[in-house]
Amino acid sequence: QVQLVELGGGLVQPGGSLRLSCTASRSIFTIDPMGWYRQTPGKQRELVAVIRNSGSTNYADSVKGRFTISRDTAKNTVYLQMNSLNPEDTAVYYCNGYVYPRTYWGQGTQVTVSS
Repeated sequence: QVQLVELGGGLVQPGGSLRLSCTASRSIFTIDPMGWYRQTPGKQRELVAVIRNSGSTNYADSVKGRFTISRDTAKNTVYLQMNSLNPEDTAVYYCNGYVYPRTYWGQGTQVTVSS
């Protein structure tokens, strides 16, 4: 069992920023890849960003240039820095990590972008 806990969601105005964190119950060296997904009512969960132990990253086209995924191995934590937020970014954001033979998910944190 792997536990992933997300923090940092909240209400922010358009153009603002938030930093999400995902803390794992074990070394993130053993969790590869890790990523962030988001989901809005009536829509499928979609990939936002992924990071591998190699350092490689991937981003959804909708967030590329605005969001940055990073990691702090000493804290067993992956971050998602979200800048230039717009209402379309409103969603529940979920942390994800792969440990053979399955994928683990956090409980999610709500991000609301509204004026």
